[in-house]
Amino acid sequence: MDKGYTFHSKEEKLRIVKRYLAGESPKRLYEETGISDGNIRKWKRQYQAGGESALENKKKPGNPLTKYERCKELTREEQLEYQVELLKRELMKKEAEVVRLKKSIELEGGGIRRK
Repeated sequence: MDKGYTFHSKEEKLRIVKRYLAGESPKRLYEETGISDGNIRKWKRQYQAGGESALENKKKPGNPLTKYERCKELTREEQLEYQVELLKRELMKKEAEVVRLKKSIELEGGGIRRK
């Protein structure tokens, strides 16, 4: 079986979980669907804890700049939003650099040179 990432819809997950809760064995479900029993048990826990909505797929964050880079001409508002996103990215880089430098200073003994 293919070990790559496979998207399973909320409806598919719900259908499998209901069959599992009705008494079908995880081995039989795996043989039929190719979905591991670990995933099925995880979905069951999510369903029991949060209902159907817990089986919704989480949206993965993408590159927020892509939608602006694909356009040939941006409105003034889109240009400003693009600049804000660029500045946010730059700020994140600078904050990470500050953390790295602080850690480096701590490892060097507090940054105080003794004579």
